[in-house]
Amino acid sequence: MRWKILIILTTLVLFAQTGFGDEILLKNGDHLTGQIVKLVDGKMIFNSDLAGEVTVELANIQTLGSDEPITINLRYGPTLKQKIITSQADRFSIAGNETIKAQEFAVSDIVSINPPVPKWTGSLSAGLTSTHGNTKTESITGSAKVRKRTDIDRTAMSADYAKAKQDDPATGQEETIEDWWRAKAKYDYFFSKKMYGYIDGRYEKDAVAELDRRVTIGAGYGYQWIESADMNFSTEIGLASLYEKYDNQTDSNSEVSAQIGYNFDKKLRKNLHFIHELTYYPALDKFSDYYLTTTGELRADVMKDVFANFKTIINHDDTPAIGSHKTDVKYFLGLGYSF
Repeated sequence: MRWKILIILTTLVLFAQTGFGDEILLKNGDHLTGQIVKLVDGKMIFNSDLAGEVTVELANIQTLGSDEPITINLRYGPTLKQKIITSQADRFSIAGNETIKAQEFAVSDIVSINPPVPKWTGSLSAGLTSTHGNTKTESITGSAKVRKRTDIDRTAMSADYAKAKQDDPATGQEETIEDWWRAKAKYDYFFSKKMYGYIDGRYEKDAVAELDRRVTIGAGYGYQWIESADMNFSTEIGLASLYEKYDNQTDSNSEVSAQIGYNFDKKLRKNLHFIHELTYYPALDKFSDYYLTTTGELRADVMKDVFANFKTIINHDDTPAIGSHKTDVKYFLGLGYSF
């Protein structure tokens, strides 16, 4: 008799356990039980007991709960790893513990649940040109870019380099016709899904243009109009401190300027990508005195993780070094690797 009672109790316990799990209540009245896998970009992957893996829009969820602690990133507030509890319409609660008290939040404040660990992505590209005969030239170009995007911030760093030499046909002497590099770092913090604040810095040298160094440090606000796998577009406005020192001039130039720009990229075809960015620095005391830099790139995938690219960089300095042109155009053609 005792064995029969034990078997019945064990069966009841196992049956009861199968009834537990995560749950979501949809605004149309549907109720799903199973497991919350993740929520990213406003879409939840939910492993339903009856329907298997389904995708649910966050906007369609009325409330939700979990049987075990899950990682939740909220629009305002710290990242939490708590058990969540269903609540009234458009709300949910978190279970309290020794360090965090029980609280209630809006479902719309959820940025992500169990998001994948953010990783650095980027690319490396290089080009080499060599000509021999009536003229002898050697040139090398290189670019590097890394980026990491999380739910609340974005970090990006990039660098470009070019050097070229040419033999003078008349004298046979080697002459440097290009010797230039620049580096840039930028950090964006998102106050909401679209609005962010940024701080960035740029450093540039150009031996042929007599530019010993140009240092720019800026900060301001940006708006992410579009952010997707196929297209991204953002605009920015802020202030910047711009410092320039030329090799052929004793005095340096330091000024405060506005900083206005945009960043745009679009997948034109499955294997063709277009990237363009522009930043404009007009001096606050004289808007006609400005520095402008813009970069355009066309990138074509050759095979997995390998691409060919053509990039153009245009810099315009309204007060360049003595004897130098105001506008400088640079071209890059090469092969690259993305990771």
